[in-house]
Amino acid sequence: MTDDFLVSDHRTLTLGHLYPDQLNLYGDRGNILTLQRRCQLRAIELRVVGIGIGDTLVPDEYDMVFIGGGQDREQAPVAQDVYDLKGSGLRAAVEDDMPLLAVCGGYQLLAHYYRPAEGPDMRGLGIFDAWTTHKGARVPRCIGDVAISWQGSTLVGFENHGGRTYLGTAQPLGKVLKGHGNNAEDHTEGAVYRNAYGTYLHGSLLPKNPHFADHLIRLALQRKYGTCSRTSTNVNLTTANASASNGVTSLVTAPQEAAMLLCSLDDTLEWEAHAALLERLGLHDAAAAVLRTRTKPVSAFQS
Repeated sequence: MTDDFLVSDHRTLTLGHLYPDQLNLYGDRGNILTLQRRCQLRAIELRVVGIGIGDTLVPDEYDMVFIGGGQDREQAPVAQDVYDLKGSGLRAAVEDDMPLLAVCGGYQLLAHYYRPAEGPDMRGLGIFDAWTTHKGARVPRCIGDVAISWQGSTLVGFENHGGRTYLGTAQPLGKVLKGHGNNAEDHTEGAVYRNAYGTYLHGSLLPKNPHFADHLIRLALQRKYGTCSRTSTNVNLTTANASASNGVTSLVTAPQEAAMLLCSLDDTLEWEAHAALLERLGLHDAAAAVLRTRTKPVSAFQS
């Protein structure tokens, strides 16, 4: 890696988009567009490769994976394909800490099984220790705006699902502040395993949650580029390496590296949209905190 890696090195990431033609409800392609735009603004090339029914998934060819949601009739053939053709590749990718985002139906198919209101169970991959049951047409769907806590902040979105997901040992993505979440019972939303994230948040999720989009990008960069050595003139952004003498190589840890790889963006509009949804849900204190801490000039905060 050259001394100018932070500024001028050409960085590329490849995202595998699973079933773009089948699992594309509620504008979830907006998640892909957001990742592309946020990478572009940082001179990172994000290549998006569609992976459809009949295609295999070779983990070494990708740095990130996204899978969206679909209706039950669309999920059935996808579920079989996931299990038969892509299961081993997806499991290997997740175990190797590749960041993965699975929304709604995609989330359900990465758990143990989805039990629809009618018809046989759809086998899942068991990446998340969780399972989903649809309780039938007489049970109201989980529909509406939703906000959850996440890493000291909030995530917002829109949910619309008939299935109820229950977690085993899987950790939830967050705690429901307003909305239904996994099952409208235990206040959990989503699931996390290693760098794989499952969620019911549409909206799309990432346009109104720039901090989560950047989290996924950081994970992908950290995994691909890892820890590297460089001259102290290029690591003086970190306190840990500030004492290195000029021209002496010093080591940047992977978390520091990942943080440095992403410059801040002016996300004022994104955070105003985020806060507006919190206000709509009656979470006034959370909305005020977002406007107070996140809509400052770009130089005053890190996204």
